[in-house]
Amino acid sequence: MTNKLCIITGANSGIGFETAKELARQGAFIVMVCRNEDKAIAAKKAIQQDTPSAGIDIVLCDFSSQDEIRKAADEIINKYEIIDILINNHGFIGSEFSETVDGFESTFAVNHLGYFLFTNLLLPTILNSGSARIINVASEAHRNGKFDPENLQMKDNYKSWEAYGNSKLFNILFTIELAERLKGTGVTANCLHPGVVKTNFSAGLNPIFKLFWWMGQPFMKTEKEGAATTIYLATSPEVEEVNGAYFADCKVKTPRKQAMDPEAARKLWEISEELTELNKETIL
Repeated sequence: MTNKLCIITGANSGIGFETAKELARQGAFIVMVCRNEDKAIAAKKAIQQDTPSAGIDIVLCDFSSQDEIRKAADEIINKYEIIDILINNHGFIGSEFSETVDGFESTFAVNHLGYFLFTNLLLPTILNSGSARIINVASEAHRNGKFDPENLQMKDNYKSWEAYGNSKLFNILFTIELAERLKGTGVTANCLHPGVVKTNFSAGLNPIFKLFWWMGQPFMKTEKEGAATTIYLATSPEVEEVNGAYFADCKVKTPRKQAMDPEAARKLWEISEELTELNKETIL
């Protein structure tokens, strides 16, 4: 990993932080894409205390805003000619229906459109590598999701956990279609379930879910354990040519049937292009 450029979103805490810390230890140059500057600076200092030689840059981005996503991507593109690893790790779950500044349901916007837009904007720089890896953090929660093109944002009968499950299903569908479009480029796209990890994930949940989350913590993975599969996909020669797969515990796992539906993946891509206005500047 020496001198490889790794972009990691949501890198200031949880499994994103542990991923950044380990990849820095292995010699990679880390670009932490974070929403909160103070937390990002604190995380950077903590990583450099662990690995004093670590090269780390901070790029600020609130993934609920497409304008901020574009600005963050522009900043990265203008600074760096090649991206070797992109890890889409940021995530959100809200306790009730809310919309972003762009008018999209927040969980859908951050977890899916955030991955989709950011990745597509960085693709020309990623393709410059010739052998880059794109890694999307999904979840087994996708098994509770569904792809309904007429109700992607759950504006009717909103349920926070279902919205989250949908967004994780979309992460896998996005990965499947991206991998198909990347064939022959030397760049791969894979996704993963990190496990049920003891993080501050429950902050946006309603009180009942928070209680269940708290009760289940003794059985959850640590943040370091939760980062293991992401790190494996970023570093292992074993997956160098694997493209379009879903992993858990560093092994390929079969997701639910709808997550592997090429027609659904293609339709979601087309809808996402329109919602992010990438249909005017399609790269792949």
